[in-house]
Amino acid sequence: MNKNEDNSWPVFKRLIGYVKDFKLALAAAIIGMVGYAAVDMLLIWSLQPLIDDGFTGKDPSILKMMPYFVVIVIALRGLSAFLSSYCMAWVGNNIVMKLQRQLFAQLMALPISFFDKTNTGELLSKITYDANQVSNAASSALIKIFREGFSVIGLVALMFYQSWQLSLVFFVVGPIVGFAISVVSKRFRKISKNLQNAMGLITTSSEQMLKGHKEVLMFGGQKLENEKFKKVSNTVRTQNMKMASANAISVPVIQTIASFALAFVLYLATFPQIMDTLSSGTFVVIISSMMALMKPIKSVTQVNNEIQKGISASRSLFNMLDMTVAKDTGTHTVDRVKGDISIENIIFTYPTADQPALNKVSFEVKAGQSVALVGRSGSGKSTIANLLTRFYDIDSGEIKLDGKNIEEYSLSCLRHQVAIVSQDVHLFNDTIANNIAYASEGKFTEQDIIDAATTAHAMEFIEGFPDGLNTIIGENGAMLSGGQRQRLAIARALLRDAPILILDEATSALDTESERHIQAALDELQKNRTSIVIAHRLSTIEHADQILVIDQGKVVERGTHSELLAQEAIYHSLNQMQASGES
Repeated sequence: MNKNEDNSWPVFKRLIGYVKDFKLALAAAIIGMVGYAAVDMLLIWSLQPLIDDGFTGKDPSILKMMPYFVVIVIALRGLSAFLSSYCMAWVGNNIVMKLQRQLFAQLMALPISFFDKTNTGELLSKITYDANQVSNAASSALIKIFREGFSVIGLVALMFYQSWQLSLVFFVVGPIVGFAISVVSKRFRKISKNLQNAMGLITTSSEQMLKGHKEVLMFGGQKLENEKFKKVSNTVRTQNMKMASANAISVPVIQTIASFALAFVLYLATFPQIMDTLSSGTFVVIISSMMALMKPIKSVTQVNNEIQKGISASRSLFNMLDMTVAKDTGTHTVDRVKGDISIENIIFTYPTADQPALNKVSFEVKAGQSVALVGRSGSGKSTIANLLTRFYDIDSGEIKLDGKNIEEYSLSCLRHQVAIVSQDVHLFNDTIANNIAYASEGKFTEQDIIDAATTAHAMEFIEGFPDGLNTIIGENGAMLSGGQRQRLAIARALLRDAPILILDEATSALDTESERHIQAALDELQKNRTSIVIAHRLSTIEHADQILVIDQGKVVERGTHSELLAQEAIYHSLNQMQASGES
């Protein structure tokens, strides 16, 4: 473990910084904790007059007042406990909510390249498991730390007030206890980090099985997935047992060390020189204080693992929050661009790749024109669409929109100018209407949605549902077929009415009959728009103003459909293969 990971103070200090918005609740909690500790100290202190004056008959009124005193003090103790617990829980839950919201917003702002190399299950674990550990550290654990800490301070002060000579024993044992807690803390931190990683594996394994359950069943992979899950769940069990064993060992060891202090005080009490200076009540108060110290010391030791879990989880969350977000330094905004696109000598390499996905690619598309990109899978066609929307930033070269570099546009403005219909349609677990009008914030009427769905030939199946547009379609449109999902994506693009349209294998999931209808809708959608069409079926791009053949990240052919056929090169071969049914 490196030095930065080992030092918990900066992480704890940053976590405490989240409390500044909840100072009033924290102050109330501290008052409650101080009150709780003060009441405990008051109960022990009351033993001295009770023994020295009450039981000896020097002051009979003490015995008469004691029942009332006990009831009132215990009531105050309960009130203090409620105040501290409720207020700290309120602070803790608000801190976690704030952290989760920041993390959620941060994830949406991170570049696509981050998600290319990070498991979704690991991210889900951070939002849920890690945030829960922070909640435990920020509420229940801190209650014990502060409340028991005040109790220790109060009890030690009471002991010194009664007999500073006997109380000096505390300064001998205290550093030893502190050292033991420090050693245990390092062990807890290491186990906590391993436990967080293991929980991420649990989430990832479960997510992959749930998302791919059809493939699991089809290929008979139940045994394989069970074995994988058994391994990761056993890793979690192992880490939990390490945490439990460290906690189980630390408590009796630290209590045993503390018991030496009590034993030493009892030993000193055998000396007449000591006992002659103490009354029976004073001695009972000192012994009772030392016995009472066992409980807060035990609580602080037991809660240490929760604190370390919270510190480790906070460090994980803060590392995520400190990541560099997608570059968005552009300031240019416009309601609607004309749609002139110019791509000049762009070179781009994916962060996880060694070779460029695109190498010195150049072409222009005038406003209202369409350009089609064809080529083998992995040739770089979809990469061009990703660069135009700045899901990735190019290594060199320039992409211009209406004569202005796309990096000069704000990301929200740039992406507002583009509508995408891809082969990988993502739909939300919401109504059909809300999926078509996603993120439009009430901009469109129901009739607008119906018109878009009708043009996309989606109303044909929507009207078949009992709830029509208000039908909940399940996670990623689980209730719909591939063709139905793609038609909703086309309706969404129609409703967006953006000046630039990207069609990435937009008809790949449709049967021949559906494709005929959808192609007509797409032809309508492309009117008066700049279109970039990534197509596998060449029959759908015959009328494109320009066709580019991409191979290994380079433009190897360009021209119209008839011009490329006349060249009798790659495009001609692809056309021949499709015409003969070989592809």
